[in-house]
Amino acid sequence: MTPNERKDLMNINEAKEEVKNAVRAYLEKDEAGQYEIPIERQRPILLMGPPGIGKTAIMEQIAHELSINLVSYTITHHTRQSAIGLPKISEKKYGGKTYSVTEYTMSEIIASVYDQIEKTGIQEGILFLDEINCVSETLAPTMLQFLQYKTFGSHRIPDGFIIVTAGNPPQYNKSVRDFDIVTLDRVRQINIEEDFDAWKDYAYKTGIHGSIMAYLEIKKDNFYSIKTDVDGRTFVTARGWEDLSRVIKVHEKLKMPINENLTAQYLQNKEVARDFATYYELYLRYNELYKIPDILEGRFPEDKRAIREGSFDEKLGIISLLTDKLMDEFRSYAREQAVQKMLFETVREFGSFSETEAGASEKVDSIQWFRDRKKVMEYRLKEESEAGLLDHEEERVRGIAIRAMEDCISYLSTAAGAEPDLSGAFILAKNWFTKRENVRQEHIKTTGDHLTNSFDFLEQTFGDPQSLSGSQEMVIFITELSNAYHSLKFVRETGNDAYYNYNKLLLLSDRKQELMEEARALVF
Repeated sequence: MTPNERKDLMNINEAKEEVKNAVRAYLEKDEAGQYEIPIERQRPILLMGPPGIGKTAIMEQIAHELSINLVSYTITHHTRQSAIGLPKISEKKYGGKTYSVTEYTMSEIIASVYDQIEKTGIQEGILFLDEINCVSETLAPTMLQFLQYKTFGSHRIPDGFIIVTAGNPPQYNKSVRDFDIVTLDRVRQINIEEDFDAWKDYAYKTGIHGSIMAYLEIKKDNFYSIKTDVDGRTFVTARGWEDLSRVIKVHEKLKMPINENLTAQYLQNKEVARDFATYYELYLRYNELYKIPDILEGRFPEDKRAIREGSFDEKLGIISLLTDKLMDEFRSYAREQAVQKMLFETVREFGSFSETEAGASEKVDSIQWFRDRKKVMEYRLKEESEAGLLDHEEERVRGIAIRAMEDCISYLSTAAGAEPDLSGAFILAKNWFTKRENVRQEHIKTTGDHLTNSFDFLEQTFGDPQSLSGSQEMVIFITELSNAYHSLKFVRETGNDAYYNYNKLLLLSDRKQELMEEARALVF
């Protein structure tokens, strides 16, 4: 691959920002309410890259972040009839005469766009078509027409919907067909490559299992590979690692085995599947041997020299175990915060209602009021979930909040008797909320202590960062924390002196190294 070809490639995060900026630009309107870039000049976006690197996932993220719709299809699952609609005979008059003409029913894909608009009430969105360059021979002309004119048959996609497509280069799929220059001159092509470091941001945010993160940090070449040899085609993709992570967590919860038989179902490369299964067993042994929960609580192993003199893989495994446990706590912090915010708004709304003249004059069953609010929360969760407006984490937060409302209702029923007055019920609801908040604050303190203890352990085990040379292990740990969404959110919102101090020392060390290199350049 030439240097110019390399420059043309983006990682998945860069591609996401590029698509997001394109969608924002296409949806921008002028003072007259017209799109700044006319509909006919809004080029469809064509993402070209290896399978399983997250092209669909970034579409979901973009739609969620911009609060717009997403309608997603894998176009190879469609026939020409489902894409453009079924033919029907209708009559039309031309020059005073009646003729039978062929028309088409609305395309299933176009109809889905209108259905999504009806569900959400949101007029703008993304229509994402995957495997666009693998369509059948009969569907190919239709897809070219769609890319050029944004129509399926005689039906055009609604204004406000941006077309994004994706395909695989020919080295990954024998079924691909090349687009002609006329078509390519009407799209915005973005070429994507696999990149573990870019994927890590997403992995930490979604909670990819720590054993996978540690393994791939050591063996980055195994993050993504597609090979063809005498035994056939083997492959490992980002999608495979993510799905394996989910099943590992469930197997651990149910105490079911995690071995090569399982990993080979997700990692379609025998060597990688075997290698990771072996590493997973080692990862578990590190957790038992070094008692990571004890380290988080400030109880460190007595024999630190054995750790210090261990292999790099072993050190990285310990750091990954610490990071993994902390990341779970950071994600829990964000989740509990989101749940409490929803509950606070509900209790505050009840307080406002109890103070109004209508609330004071009416005979209101306060417990029924909370039951009604719970039903509203359940209805909104169902509606927005079915409409695809919530990601997995938001659905989880809503579900936890609804279960908390059940606890609130039970608390009020027990503490207030049959029919508490509004003011009394409000005081009880506040007390219930305050108890939950106190527990959350205890969790925050515990997580902060665990983070501080982790820094202390690394300093005592691997060296004193006050020397400004720091330790490789401390650098790795701080770097991982500084590049992850939930750890930064926790530190930014709750503070942590240990993180600030060690991060400052790391920055000073980096600056000292830069000055030394500049001095050497002047001398030599």
